[in-house]
Amino acid sequence: MLKALSRLAAFCLCVALSLGLIAPAVNAAGINPDDLGVIRRQAAAFEDAKTRLPDLARLVSEKDWVFTRNLLHGPMQEVSREMSYINQRLDKSERKEATKVARSLKEALADLDEAARLQDFSRLQKSYSAVAAGFDAYSDLIPAEAFN
Repeated sequence: MLKALSRLAAFCLCVALSLGLIAPAVNAAGINPDDLGVIRRQAAAFEDAKTRLPDLARLVSEKDWVFTRNLLHGPMQEVSREMSYINQRLDKSERKEATKVARSLKEALADLDEAARLQDFSRLQKSYSAVAAGFDAYSDLIPAEAFN
């Protein structure tokens, strides 16, 4: 009987170790490699849109209503989708904050678009500041491993 119990214990130990090896690897941020790959791709696209902020600032300062809206509806249009994909792949403990910051950035982009549509320069300036701050805040939430 004791021999059977020790064999059962050894078998259970082997199964537990095997399952531990089969489980997906997780990096220090708690993200598995497949999710990190998705985050890398979407973060690169997000950063590409962020590099357009100086162009957007110039258009805002020049009161170029049409091209401000063109930039928002063109190169910066996919930012919302990119943040959504990133948020889905983040560690659960980080999703709530990332969703909140993403929503704030989306609202700032929509407000900037509306200000350009209405040709409201004061609102346009405030909205641009909110957009720039939103990009910075969201960038801070993207795991550093996504940029390696």
